[in-house]
Amino acid sequence: MKILVLNWQDLANPQSGGAEIHLHEIFGRLARRGHEVTLLCSGWPGARPRAESGGMQIRRTGGRNTFSLAAPAYYRRHLAAQPWDVVVEDLNKVPLFAPYWVRRPLVLLVHHLFGATAFREASAPFAAATWLLERPIPFAYRGLPAEAVSESTADDLVARGLRREDIRVIHNGVDLKFFSPDPRVARLPQPTFLYVGRLKRYKRIDQAVDAVALLRDRGTHVRLLVAGRGDEEPRLRAQVERLGIGDRVTFEGFVTEERKRELLRACWGTVLPSPKEGWGITNIEAAACGTPAVAADSPGLRESVVHDRTGLLVPYGDVEKLADALGGLAADPERVAALGAAGRVFAEGFSWERSADLTEAHLAQVAGQRIRRGSTRDAPGGNGGHTPGSGG
Repeated sequence: MKILVLNWQDLANPQSGGAEIHLHEIFGRLARRGHEVTLLCSGWPGARPRAESGGMQIRRTGGRNTFSLAAPAYYRRHLAAQPWDVVVEDLNKVPLFAPYWVRRPLVLLVHHLFGATAFREASAPFAAATWLLERPIPFAYRGLPAEAVSESTADDLVARGLRREDIRVIHNGVDLKFFSPDPRVARLPQPTFLYVGRLKRYKRIDQAVDAVALLRDRGTHVRLLVAGRGDEEPRLRAQVERLGIGDRVTFEGFVTEERKRELLRACWGTVLPSPKEGWGITNIEAAACGTPAVAADSPGLRESVVHDRTGLLVPYGDVEKLADALGGLAADPERVAALGAAGRVFAEGFSWERSADLTEAHLAQVAGQRIRRGSTRDAPGGNGGHTPGSGG
């Protein structure tokens, strides 16, 4: 197939995150299987207008704040005449409204929508713009085939007016060979928890910092490692200083995948207090390494963490409960080990190969083509998803 993907960013972008990992894991695999995949995305200062990554051809136009205007113009000038079998709008920031400027067949791929949570991250004008741009989604995309990375995202789309029968749920995957337990790596001697990801306000890392301070006041010593970069870092550092817990919270900065795996294996658990995620990929990466996750009982996260089996879910915004969860694990290393072992079994139900198989089969169906690969013969029908933890 000849596939065009529209996404705000590619993995090389300094602002990239989980959605870009998903894009490159899935569509990079499709490119390596022989499909012709082109990605149209935004650039950044110093970025090359063209690049290649994992077999995908990358075209960059505009910037983070101008891509929605630059992309249609670039498409009309350089891409519209090409015989695309299917176009995918990878929606993870705000809609590009591709149905109004891209030829069909078109598939909408959704990680999560911000809704009111935008007001927790951005200034009021930008949050209002994001909220308003999401409002026309049911009118612009109704009737189009769609993919969602979780049941929570599918439910959100249905609540906004899309038809459930048009939505196929294909969960994110994880590299089960790379992210795996290593018996040679011992847990850190002191109870240590890890946040890994972008440092953004809506992730609510501040609540994890508050929980560490609360545990200090209770006489429980835990450490928090914050791995990642983002515009929330100055506020978080100021919070740590104000609370006087600089000896308990360490900012790791950007970490490589190898360093991330090392931390996931050595820490007692990950922590993700976000009010809403498409899936929570770091929860599955942690589980694959045999490490439990402590997360908010929020859309998306409640699918990537099975409460009291692979980790702990706490009510969103309840710092007391978050501290209780962290403190409970800190006092019970045997429970940490048991949750981690069950997490590995759970994670084995998800792989990027399977996600790519299901995506390939869905896009081929939309394009009216037949895939002649054995790996897709067992792709299920229905909504195209699978039950988390089913192992298949």
